Amino acid sequence: MNEAQEPIFDVAHLGHVELLSPKPEESLWYFRDVLGMQEVARQGQSVYLRAWGEYERYSLKLTESKQAGVAHTAFRAMSPRALERRVHALEASGQGRGWIDGDIGHGKAYQFTDPDGHLLELYYESEKYRAPETLRPALKNQPQRYPDRGVGVRRLDHINFLGLDPAPNRVFFQECLGARSTERIVLDNGTESGTWLTFTNKAYDVVYTKDATGHAGRLHHIAYWVDNREDVLRAADIYLENGVSIEFAPGKHAIAQGFFLYVHEPGGNRIEVASGGYLIFDPDWEPIVWSQAERAKGQAWGQPTVESFHTYGTPVV
Repeated sequence: MNEAQEPIFDVAHLGHVELLSPKPEESLWYFRDVLGMQEVARQGQSVYLRAWGEYERYSLKLTESKQAGVAHTAFRAMSPRALERRVHALEASGQGRGWIDGDIGHGKAYQFTDPDGHLLELYYESEKYRAPETLRPALKNQPQRYPDRGVGVRRLDHINFLGLDPAPNRVFFQECLGARSTERIVLDNGTESGTWLTFTNKAYDVVYTKDATGHAGRLHHIAYWVDNREDVLRAADIYLENGVSIEFAPGKHAIAQGFFLYVHEPGGNRIEVASGGYLIFDPDWEPIVWSQAERAKGQAWGQPTVESFHTYGTPVV
């Protein structure tokens, strides 16, 4: 899509992610007891979990598997007609796989892949979460009461895919799904090593960064949101008390200005607890382009970026 064209607002937001874990019980402990998420359903080898501020029934499907990684990532459409429009575009792109009947919590979904091979899906019909009496909040304008355990993450914030080449994935998301490009890293040779995309007024919902191993279809991380920086620092203390090793200490990203904390959950997937950043209200936002020299300076502040942040992803290679 030419970035000057009429914007497309057919995709509402990132809905949920299915993570794979070779240590399902340990991973469940991390998300439920350490992050403070709520288990809402089980089916087969999968457990469904939600953060306390989410209107949908769940945002994480945790599935037992031989290796870690992401199985699929789902986005909710704005309306039934918006879903139809995007499916038409996806079918024309050659990336479509077809309809599935749906999963717990949502209706039929259209599956497709990005140019890198990640499995994605788009749906509209969705089950709104209804808290049981024990989780009913004092304020009727929030879905459930604040959890009394763990970090207390509020919502799924974004997903960062690893890819062979971020640029084709960016173009695909812009042309077929209507995503807006917000920030990019462009190397001296003209190639993109990272690209940030949004469907909302957040700085990003989806990220693609170049896979240093030369493999396709891997995951860098998913991020859950907390309300402020102090909650991120509190998460670090909770990790310490629970023996969860911190990969990358709290700091501030230069790109999108988010405050971050990264760990590997017991199954091996990288998880971020995030806050801060900026919102975009400008309807003709010009993507911020970072040069190779600018990015070589590292994060906005905090400790230098650890080497594993550039090389580790799931499944491990």
